[in-house]
Amino acid sequence: MDHGDHGTMADLPPFSFARGMEFGGDPVFLAGSLIVLALYLWGAFRLHRRGDRWPVGRTVSFVLGIVSILAVTATALNDYGMVLFSVHMVQHMVLSMVTPILLLLGAPVTLAMRALPPSAPRRLLIAFLHTRYVRVLTSPVFTIPLFIASLYGLYFTPIFDFLMGSRTGHIAMMVHFLAVGLVFFWPIMGVDPGPHRSGYVIRLLELFATMPFHAFFGIALMMGSEPMIATFADPAASLATDALADQSAAGGIAWAFSEIPTVLVLIALVFQWWASEERTARREDRQADRTNDQALADYNAYLASLAK
Repeated sequence: MDHGDHGTMADLPPFSFARGMEFGGDPVFLAGSLIVLALYLWGAFRLHRRGDRWPVGRTVSFVLGIVSILAVTATALNDYGMVLFSVHMVQHMVLSMVTPILLLLGAPVTLAMRALPPSAPRRLLIAFLHTRYVRVLTSPVFTIPLFIASLYGLYFTPIFDFLMGSRTGHIAMMVHFLAVGLVFFWPIMGVDPGPHRSGYVIRLLELFATMPFHAFFGIALMMGSEPMIATFADPAASLATDALADQSAAGGIAWAFSEIPTVLVLIALVFQWWASEERTARREDRQADRTNDQALADYNAYLASLAK
């Protein structure tokens, strides 16, 4: 952050939830989030106007996803996240594990494919979804190491302190957290079309693959005997907190967030699995009925031929 930011951050009072929810934060995220939300609502309205149905639950989920972004970036939480490790970890975990799930349950790609005119925009979107770039980007071979590297490769190297040294770097880091969460959960959630559609067992394995790394990261922070991140090693006296206690709290938050969103995704996957099995069973029943009806018709025709 620049020198003016240092002066502002040093004057922050002790953190509380009420103070954290005060309006403020970064106008870049505020503007970007509202633009994305407006585009989504335009797509839903376009479908409604032409008589097509778009599930209300998807719209609600997407709106909540945007609200979660605004809650941690367009409020005073963003300011406290520059000086308190625990608050920063809340931002990281929400943007990488809560927001992506909510946005993806809103099926924005499906909405775009249905709302865009059946001309160049839709064709470009479909072509992009089938590019090698997207196949690599959503492959578990890429997404799982990226998700893990976003913890260890960022916090335990000088990269983190470098990014925290400027407003631009901080914005880039927040965008990175959101992007990593989206590409990690996209093939797992399976709501929108994509190049990778693994079976449900494989998706569950992908989901659980990162949990041990997440838990160990949180434990490492909680067990640290000295501040491990230079940016948060010497909190301002006005914050009335100890660096080690703040780091331990950050570790606990990271550990908890490896459990709670995972359970939510697990529930969503089980529900999708059950719904898929129900659709398959109904399809097989219809096929069996058609086969039986045809067999009965053939038998009746045979009897009729004998009676002649």
